[in-house]
Order: sequence, then structure tokens, then C-alpha cells
Amino acid sequence: MFFYDSTILLLIPALLIASYAQYKVSSTFSKFSKIPNKNGYTGGEVARIILDRHGLSDIPVIPVRGQLTDHYDPNKKSISLSEPVYNSSSISSIAVAAHEVGHAIQDQEGYMALRLRNSLVPVVNFSSQMVWILFLAGIFFSLPKLVTAGILLFTTTVAFQIITLPVEINASRRAMASLSQGDFVDQQEYGQATKVLKAAAFTYIASTLVALTQLLRLILINNRRR
Repeated sequence: MFFYDSTILLLIPALLIASYAQYKVSSTFSKFSKIPNKNGYTGGEVARIILDRHGLSDIPVIPVRGQLTDHYDPNKKSISLSEPVYNSSSISSIAVAAHEVGHAIQDQEGYMALRLRNSLVPVVNFSSQMVWILFLAGIFFSLPKLVTAGILLFTTTVAFQIITLPVEINASRRAMASLSQGDFVDQQEYGQATKVLKAAAFTYIASTLVALTQLLRLILINNRRR
């Protein structure tokens, strides 16, 4: 991803922001993982209750190893929660669990942005493997069409990142609504859970910024070498 060229200087601000975003989400999650919610619900329990209330009793909630490995799988129709989230009754745990349920509710309702993002996954997986092969081969062998193909493939990654933003923000909004309406949190806890999800959202904004800057960099390299 970080082919060396003087234009790499363009990436530095975006990478610094991305590093800060990662620090922010880790520190915020850690801070509120030490604070238990007053009702004593674990992340796994919150996920199960919200799913059942939305008629999604067939979606399993599965504990998995790792840190911040939580995700909703639209193909398997399952929610995986990292063991610290699944078993803990912290503010961070119930916020993350509710967020992943938010994705399941999006899927149930046919949320268009989620559908579009899911449709791009195979393309992005392919492009992530081929973009630099095409781009560098085009540069080194002076084959402009390969360079252009590499840039076009990379635009799918940028599009994926851009589409991910509303998907994640919407899932967090659904999560906070579910936590509030389900009486899982009081007013103070609501604010704390919001901070956890805002920190997570910041990482997606930073990733999008990095992708956009990288795309600009590739275009500049291509134009300069013509």
C-alpha cells in the first residue's frame, strides 16, 4: 500500500489521524470497559434481548477470541462478539454489542447502504490483491493501461470506505436507540456508551481519509510519469 514516492508526504497527515483514531478507540473502550452498567447486563445478554425484541431470535450470538473482533456476518446471519464483550457487563461491552445488533437490524430491514457495501466485498477483496500488482507493473514497464486499471480498482476500495461510513453511523444510532428504549442504561450511561461508539466511528472516518489520500497520490504519480 505504501509504494515509495515523494507523494507519500501527502499520506502523513492522514496516517497520523488514523493512528490517533486507533489510539482513541482503544483508550475509550478500555476506559469504559472498567465501568459496569448499573443493571448488570453482559454484552451477550444485551445482544440477545435486542435481537429477540426485533423478531431476530434465529440469529445466534457467538463468543469469539480476540480484542475488538466483534462483527455481524450477513452471510451466516450471526453475530460474533469478542469474549471480553460477550462476557462483560461494562458500558463498552453493551455499546459494542448493541452496535453489532444494529447491523443485523439493518439487514432485516434491507438497509440500502448495507446491501451496497456487502455487494462490494468480493470486488474489494479482489482489488486489494491486484491493485498494486497492476499499478507497479504499469509504472515499471511503462504500460499506462495497467496503471489506469490499478487506479480504477483502487477506487472500489475508496467507494467501500465511503459507503461504510453511513452504515456504521446508522448502526450506532440504532444501538443507542435500542439501549435507551430498552431501559438498559440511564442518562449518564447513555452518554458514556455514546462516547464509545463515537470513538469507533472516528476510525472509519480516518480510514476513509487515508483511502482518499492514497487515491489522490496514485493519480498524481500517474500524471507525473506520463
